[in-house]
Amino acid sequence: MTSILERKLAWALLGLRIGIFIVMFIWALDKIINPAHAAAVFAGFYGISDLSSTLANVLGGLQIALCLAFLAGAWKTFTYGLILVLHGVSTLSSFPLYLDAFNNLLFFAAWPMLAACIALFMLRQYDTKLSV
Repeated sequence: MTSILERKLAWALLGLRIGIFIVMFIWALDKIINPAHAAAVFAGFYGISDLSSTLANVLGGLQIALCLAFLAGAWKTFTYGLILVLHGVSTLSSFPLYLDAFNNLLFFAAWPMLAACIALFMLRQYDTKLSV
């Protein structure tokens, strides 16, 4: 029999999973719907210039597949870990913007999401609600 804490934890982790999914899924859709924006992001934050529309679409499609597996709670070590790494790289690549905090306030939202990704990865065995 599961305890009240385990039941509440499962619901809380589901909330984290859904919230993280929403952000990552929209970022994936952006690569497909607006590949020029994806190319600008890759050039500005990762130093990768000349990202083609085709490659942006492929990356977006792969990210959508990852997001859907993540949302389903499938292959938790792999999917939760990869989401954590992708968001971690994204958060850290924005580091110069944090130094000018008051002109880049929205970028600070990445830090609580990174903490949520870490918590979800660490507690993945307890994330059982609506999980395959």
